[in-house]
Amino acid sequence: MDFTGWPPAALDFYRDLEQDNSRAFWTDHKDVYERDVKAPFEALSELVAEEFGPLKVFRPNRDVRFSKDKSPYKTRCYAVTEGEGGEAYYVEISTKGLVVASGYWMMANDQLDRYRAAIDDDRTGPALERIVADLRAGELAVEGHGLKTAPRGYRRDHPRVELLRHKSMAAVRTFPPARWLATGGAAERIVDVWRAARPMNAWLAQHVGPSTEPPPERR
Repeated sequence: MDFTGWPPAALDFYRDLEQDNSRAFWTDHKDVYERDVKAPFEALSELVAEEFGPLKVFRPNRDVRFSKDKSPYKTRCYAVTEGEGGEAYYVEISTKGLVVASGYWMMANDQLDRYRAAIDDDRTGPALERIVADLRAGELAVEGHGLKTAPRGYRRDHPRVELLRHKSMAAVRTFPPARWLATGGAAERIVDVWRAARPMNAWLAQHVGPSTEPPPERR
């Protein structure tokens, strides 16, 4: 299957779903979701699998057990794959356009310990500081679920306190809806972001690495 982007019908589908988030609407328009939303993700997965790994497309149903909002369906579709160093590669489509990201998202406690120690270290911390500056200069945001202040045990006036406050480290770019979204050129923009994040991911793989905590203890 060739990847040709997401047609306008994909965004129209989510625009209508935002107005009528019901089982009846979903049942009547499931063929649109399968053809115009999910199928392009599957085609993209085939295209990027050799370099980044196959994408996992997340299910469209919301988990409403602990939410006041009981609308049954997500108003976006997203997929992720994971690299050998533990980094994630993420892509999302919605009425807001295309979101592409890569990095370590919501690090486990053992990862955070290693991450903060490496940021605190004057031999390794400045390298990530330079990488983040380069990413931002290249029009990528760097997001991190930041704490409001320095984590416990670190000075509030630490020279790299902004990085110390991060609980995630991800390079992100959001593209508003545009005509190229319905073309194969969308794949170029996606992989360009993922490749741009490589220096950051390499730093994370070297100094943080995947979590070694047993799965039940994660987050």
